[in-house]
Amino acid sequence: MFMKTQFKYPEDRLPVLIISLFTLLDFTVYFLVDNVWLLLGFYLFMIWPKGIICAWNHHHQHTPTFRSKWLNYLLEQIYALHTGATSKLWVLHHVLGHHHHYLDQTKDESRWKDKNGKMMGRMRYSFDVAGTAYYRAYQVGKKHPRPQKVFFIATGVTLLLLAVLTWYRPVPALFCFILPMITSLLFTAWVTYAHHAGLDVDNDFEASHNIMSPIYNRLTGNLGYHTAHHFKQGLHWSRLPELHEQIKDKIPERLFLTKHLGSSLIS
Repeated sequence: MFMKTQFKYPEDRLPVLIISLFTLLDFTVYFLVDNVWLLLGFYLFMIWPKGIICAWNHHHQHTPTFRSKWLNYLLEQIYALHTGATSKLWVLHHVLGHHHHYLDQTKDESRWKDKNGKMMGRMRYSFDVAGTAYYRAYQVGKKHPRPQKVFFIATGVTLLLLAVLTWYRPVPALFCFILPMITSLLFTAWVTYAHHAGLDVDNDFEASHNIMSPIYNRLTGNLGYHTAHHFKQGLHWSRLPELHEQIKDKIPERLFLTKHLGSSLIS
């Protein structure tokens, strides 16, 4: 009963339960499995589930899941071990950075243009955004000291936890936590390329691709309704389809995609 009352939106209960079970699975494998090939197989098998978890981490950074800040911090630590993004990383990089700058490719923290103003390929973009994520978050944080302080402390806690896990069981820690965190950070960048790449415009209704696959939106918490998300970024993920219906007549038809991951885009 206590946990139920702590959720701001009841729609978050099932995703949090599933993600918590994946966390339990990670630690079960970490403590019980020693065979390197089984650990490698587990790591490869979990790439897609952990990639999907990245979307739910994104939603939490926009609209915290719990009423209690300490439960939110605990959930963010769980997300960090799955996604490679520590507490407040995406608040700084994405919420306070990208959402304010995505129409300006000279400032966008997730920019898809290179320094010469040319469109990057998907692979280069993915490594660029993932590789600079922490640095760019730090840069944004200079103007937002409160979330930056949490970001510093939480990142330190995550690194300490990883150090202890690695010291106690180094090989399981590598396959259950360290490699998945790196892969998930790259996966996050890879997927977000589909949202804005190639859209060099100056208004919100023409700046995002919308992925209309029901499967994609069920797995990612309606992340495909991306124009609606940018139009009102603080809106809870469960309310995005309703907002999309209100504004869809303003979105050009060419920006509606049916591929699950926007694979029809230039890669």
